[in-house]
This record gives sequence, structure tokens and C-alpha cells, in this order.
Amino acid sequence: MVALVFASTSAATQSAPVLRLDRSFVWSMDASWFGGWSGLEVTDNGRSLVTVSDKGRFLQARMLRDDGHLAGVEIRRSVPLLDPKNRQLKHKRSDAEGLAIGSDGIIHVSFEHFHRLMQIDPATGRTKQKTKLPRDLKVKPNGGIEALAIGPDGTIFALAEHHLGRTSRPYPLYAYANGKWLVAATIPKRGRFRPVGADFDPQGRFWLLERATTLLGFRSRIRRFDLSAPNLAEETLLTTFPGRFDNLESISVWQDTAGQTRLTLMSDDNFLSIQRTEIIEFFVTN
Repeated sequence: MVALVFASTSAATQSAPVLRLDRSFVWSMDASWFGGWSGLEVTDNGRSLVTVSDKGRFLQARMLRDDGHLAGVEIRRSVPLLDPKNRQLKHKRSDAEGLAIGSDGIIHVSFEHFHRLMQIDPATGRTKQKTKLPRDLKVKPNGGIEALAIGPDGTIFALAEHHLGRTSRPYPLYAYANGKWLVAATIPKRGRFRPVGADFDPQGRFWLLERATTLLGFRSRIRRFDLSAPNLAEETLLTTFPGRFDNLESISVWQDTAGQTRLTLMSDDNFLSIQRTEIIEFFVTN
């Protein structure tokens, strides 16, 4: 059975695959806090990564590469997340899910259960400057903002995983700028997939990572949108069969030193021995 399907929906047409698989890397470490990585940014032209876990940890690492291909990950900083009063976040208050870094270097993180959007001090892990969420955001405790991204102009975009009362309706894509939340677009809901990660590419296009859970394992889908187009110019770039990858929850689109656009995905192992932390990388050909 072919495990990857590069396809387009009826809403878009493409003549050739946009993604070319480069490397699948399993990242492991013998530490009780390691795992549960839910948000990701690849920085420094693919030489560094920043991530947060759903058990309240902030991590920065160096990505070791062999001729551009991922060969290892070397942790540079790992600190527990703290509240504004420097107390360690615990239990359901520590469930960090989405991560986005602005051009100003400010790190934004979204949390589930106790739903909130905060900034993080990377040196200490302290959270600060809480941003109020949209008033009409109605979500399940474990279905909050997982897809978090920052647009080219600094606008924060947020997409929740489980909207109450929206079983088949489109997802509202919220945008935060100048102290206000607006609905920038409505993302069509297709099938059983739900949003878990998002990013913008160098061309300003919005990338959405989605996940579906089946009895045979996790499925992943990647869609790309032009938010300035009337119909969003929706493209489906990747759909996987169950179990091809682990529980992919985070996505980062970046450029290497040669100007090649790359895509990195990372899985949340849920701190379970039957799962693993996978880092999957693709070349973006269009």
C-alpha cells in the first residue's frame, strides 16, 4: 500500500507533487520530561528549532545536518514553563500546544484546558503578557487553539481544534492585530481531519496541518491557502494513510541557506512508549 498521497481537492488543481520527502528522523532522550512536543518553529535557516510540550516545557535545540539533511538534534536549553509569578506550571495549566515566533523575536504560545495565549521569556520559561482570546471562541477543554501562526505583517492567526457546535461547519480563522480579534477567513472542514498546526511560508501563504485519529493509527493532511484570494486558493498537498507517521502536531515552513523552501513536521508522542517523537522533513517544490 502506498503510504503517502500527494493530491489536490476539487477546490484546487495541481499538475505535480509540491512536497518531496527528504528525511524521517526519530528524536529520543532518556529523560522523564522529554516528549509531548506540540508546537514548533525552525529558525536560523534550518539550524535551530524551538518547541514546547504539553507538559509545560520550553526547549531550544540545534539541528545537526549532513549536506542539508537532518542527522541529529542537540539540546541547547530546556526549562519548565513558569507562570507570571515564577511558579512552575503544573497539571492542566501546563498544556502548551501552539507556538509562533514573530519577526521581533517574541515567542507566543497557546494553551489548552485553561485556554490562553501568552508570551514566553526563552531564558527562564516564564510566561507573561496574556492576550485575551476571541469572545465567541467556544471550544472543548482539550480542543483549544493548537494551530498558531504569525503572518508577514505581524498579525497573529489562531485556529482551534474542536469548536463546540461546529461538527461540519467551516472553521473560523481568527486574526489578532491592533488589540482586536477578527475572523480573517473560514477554513472549509473536509472529512474527519482537525487543525493541529499552522505556519506561513516566505510567499505569505497559510499552511495548515491537520490530524485524524483512526483505529489503525494517525492520519495527517496538509493544506495550503492564499488568504488574499476570494476562494482562498485551497490546495491539498499531502494526505497520509493511517500509521504512516506518528501523531504529527506541529509544522514549520522555512528557507535554507540556498533559498530552498523546506517543511518540518514533528509528532507528539503523548509520553507513551508505543509512540515516538518523529521529525519529518520535506522539500517544497512549488
